[in-house]
Amino acid sequence: MGYELVVIGVSAGGLQALCTLVDGLPDDFNLPMVIVQHRSKDSFALCEVLQDCTRLPIREIMDKEPIAPGTVYLAPPDYHVLVERGFFSLSVDDPVRYSRPSIDVTFESAADAYGSQVIGVVLTGANQDGAYGLRQIAKCGGAAVVQDPETAEVAVMPRSALQEVPTAQVAPIEEIAGVILALQGAAASSTGRG
Repeated sequence: MGYELVVIGVSAGGLQALCTLVDGLPDDFNLPMVIVQHRSKDSFALCEVLQDCTRLPIREIMDKEPIAPGTVYLAPPDYHVLVERGFFSLSVDDPVRYSRPSIDVTFESAADAYGSQVIGVVLTGANQDGAYGLRQIAKCGGAAVVQDPETAEVAVMPRSALQEVPTAQVAPIEEIAGVILALQGAAASSTGRG
């Protein structure tokens, strides 16, 4: 079975990292991608900023929104994003690790819904959010990718992720899009899809 979803967690120092990542994806990239970035309640320009970096459609997630291929989804500020098979749900449950949206919440729900068909990516950030969720993705057979902490603007989050998933693929931010494409291509080849 090939991959069906990419989930990305990012916090402090994330804007440049995200621009670099989405800029590295081809216009015909067909996996849905969910980005969970810690941001304040009044942060509403992220869609527009990232849209300047890619031709892929970028949209903020709405409750019960169907998951469409080739779309980059952003967790809205102050909501947890739960991934269900084929759609998203939003929640205002208490913050997790002082964060809402929580990367762990999204990653764990993606692992539950898609199992080995998820690629989880942890980028720069200043806390441990995402480490446990990435471990859950790996435990379910999904792919774990972590930004090289030496290249992260803030290394705490990628280091924490590597402590939880020492077998994760590690790459500098400039190479993360290529790692995702290679995983997608390898999975497609092994299932006879191209």
